[in-house]
Amino acid sequence: MKNLIVICSILLALNVNARYVNGTVYDENGQTLAGVNVVIKGTTTGTTTDLNGFYSIEVPGEKTVLVFSFVGFETQEIQVGARKIIDVTMGGATELQEVVVPVTGKPEREKKALGYNISHDMAASGAAMRSMYQPAYEVDYHNTEEYSTIRENGFRKVLDHALSTFSIDVDAASYSNMRRFINNGQLPPKDAVRIEEMINYFNYEYENPTGKDPFSINTEVSRAPWNEKHLIAQIGLQGKKIDLDDLPASNIVFLLDVSGSMSAPNKLPLLKSAFKLLVNELRPQDKVSIVVYAGAAGVVLQPTDGNDKKKIMDALDQLQAGGSTAGGAGIQLAYKLAKEQFVKGGNNRVVLATDGDFNVGASSNAEMERLIEEKRKEGVFLTVLGFGMGNYKDSKMETLADKGNGNYAYIDNMKEAKKVLVNEFGGTMFTIAKDVKIQVEFNPSVVQAYRLIGYENRMLNDEDFNDDKKDAGELGSGHTVTALYEIIPVGVESEFVKDIDPLKYQSNNQQTTTSTDELLTVKFRYKEPDGDTSKLITQVVQNEIGKSSANLDWSMAVAGFGMLLRDSEFKGDLSYEDVLSLAKSAKGKDAFGYRAEFIELVDLASAMNTRQ
Repeated sequence: MKNLIVICSILLALNVNARYVNGTVYDENGQTLAGVNVVIKGTTTGTTTDLNGFYSIEVPGEKTVLVFSFVGFETQEIQVGARKIIDVTMGGATELQEVVVPVTGKPEREKKALGYNISHDMAASGAAMRSMYQPAYEVDYHNTEEYSTIRENGFRKVLDHALSTFSIDVDAASYSNMRRFINNGQLPPKDAVRIEEMINYFNYEYENPTGKDPFSINTEVSRAPWNEKHLIAQIGLQGKKIDLDDLPASNIVFLLDVSGSMSAPNKLPLLKSAFKLLVNELRPQDKVSIVVYAGAAGVVLQPTDGNDKKKIMDALDQLQAGGSTAGGAGIQLAYKLAKEQFVKGGNNRVVLATDGDFNVGASSNAEMERLIEEKRKEGVFLTVLGFGMGNYKDSKMETLADKGNGNYAYIDNMKEAKKVLVNEFGGTMFTIAKDVKIQVEFNPSVVQAYRLIGYENRMLNDEDFNDDKKDAGELGSGHTVTALYEIIPVGVESEFVKDIDPLKYQSNNQQTTTSTDELLTVKFRYKEPDGDTSKLITQVVQNEIGKSSANLDWSMAVAGFGMLLRDSEFKGDLSYEDVLSLAKSAKGKDAFGYRAEFIELVDLASAMNTRQ
């Protein structure tokens, strides 16, 4: 009896320490490797990496050693330790000799002996193994992607328009979508380039908030790199960073598009791998449900505790693509389930993953907008994750996120999935302030004209600033938000400042101050995540022009790149070389390599532009 108790105690201890480890396997060139064998040393328990190089495996404890092997590469053994994510670079690739593996007559028990899925019916070469993960169909290059038209903000005279009002935007989908185009050898369509989303793809070294407000305000003024007579005023927000352990319990509904349009490898297969990363971040107090939609909508996973990761991942593994796309029905069902499991004071959120190609039921942008606005009132937030290419409906997904108290990202590879769902988990999943609005008043004594760079689809009427019924953007834990104003000082002659005829019934000159000490005053309004009444913050920006910081230089480099991609009339004499020089000087800390990647993208775009 005593021995039985000891054995049970050991088994219980092993089970307590068990957890999932996942990661991505790359070759030395940074390309993901499909079909890599990942096995727990000394056992037959293992898995293989999928077409995106992603793997997920349950390990019994910190002393577990994982063995990574792949034909033509040196085998690696790595101890798990306390890590939940282990990315591996396979080195030592060698030229392969032709090897033929006879399959005929192999006993069935031998085929199953390894205990994990590896095809024995293929030649044992890296090329053959990779072919397991290539689509077995001709790719249709007929492009039906949709983007909302962007009419770039122009300069406005301060005497005619003293106020500029807009909603914040923490979306970053435009940047990763732009990257997809460039990496595929073409420049993106102009309307696919939203400059504010490119700027806000990156984090900045702003001061952390110290007071009762959930974010700090950081401002700076310097010269514009594309026009030395103009100024750039930067307004930066830094959201309060909340430790994962201190975040409220989550009630999350995965709403997954499994229609026929999601069958491509960069859609549903990538989606499933990406969501496994998110599952690994869940805590025991969190709950997850899964709703899928194709020709109809249905629940494939009832609310499940966050520590039952195997059950959640098994449900993901079972998903297959097929049928039409009843997105409206899926949204209705997902919000219904989220409402039934609503956690008061918690994080209640629907996470929608789709290519946006809705074609059954409510499907137009207007219909989806009305539907999502209605659901927003129920206190459930929305995260939209876009996948795929060719039929990608960016305009529809941007509308859903904007109107649904949400955020929007485009997942083009596993690195981006890791950025959005792991590295920035708190910012993506946990809102610390909602309906955040910014209103700037410019001093006509020193500012002749101004324009907001980007945010074209986030502009508000001036009276909307004080109207708490007007929806605006959300700020997540640890998020940074940056806005840039290009300013033409008083006395500077500019082709962008045009006079109008004198008014008959009032004076054109409405200037009421002669003070030149202040450049502008910026006001912010925000609500608590569960609040209905906004709070006001005001900050004055002095008329002081200094040497630009790395924060400002980087944001100006990204904005400049966006203007070049859009062939903006405001880009002045800016060149790709100027953007590269500015970006390299301001690269700074780059723990995840996002800024180095940006510099590579600018270099690639420059080469493509030269060829045109």
